[in-house]
Amino acid sequence: MLSRPVPHRSILWLTGAALVWGLAGAGCQPSDDGPNTAAPAAEKPDTRTPADTEEPPMTFTLTSPAFENNGRIPRQYTGEGKDASPPLAWANPPEGTKSFALVCDDPDAPVGTWDHWLIWNLPRHLTKLPEGVPTSQTVSDLGDAVQGNNSWPKIGYGGPMPPPGHGNHHYNFVLYALDTDLDLDPGAKKDALMQAMEGHILGKAELTGLYSR
Repeated sequence: MLSRPVPHRSILWLTGAALVWGLAGAGCQPSDDGPNTAAPAAEKPDTRTPADTEEPPMTFTLTSPAFENNGRIPRQYTGEGKDASPPLAWANPPEGTKSFALVCDDPDAPVGTWDHWLIWNLPRHLTKLPEGVPTSQTVSDLGDAVQGNNSWPKIGYGGPMPPPGHGNHHYNFVLYALDTDLDLDPGAKKDALMQAMEGHILGKAELTGLYSR
């Protein structure tokens, strides 16, 4: 049997449909002619300032292996014990530090603030004080650091000895970082030390111990 000839109009319709399907398929397939040239998504601008990217400065700290801040001072470092100065350690002094000065006082004394220890011209390379610093005018093992008179008065460290039943006293150890060595004679009192340090303090670190009888 002879096949019926396809009308000319049908041939045109089939040819057009095939062309549309071919173009649609080509649009769904990756191109082999080269890399994808689509524009990348725009990146968000970095709005951070230089201050946001800088690391914060390290805090100048004073600690003791013998007691925590606002903790009780062990008896051996008091007038009821060996009356030895406690061990101390510090870290992260300010840039430009040339020496350190240390003051320990008790603001709770019945007669007003009582000074327990004054020592200065501690060399900048030091990071700690040992237990039992000698009660001498200068301390050769500490770079010839100089000591002043406390409120008894005597040279060097004098430990806590508050009145019985008076409650906790606060013994404030304050370490000053200075930009110079001090020209101050041994045996000087706290007022003279504070005046000599004026204008030379780069920073200070504090540690408080408690004691009662």
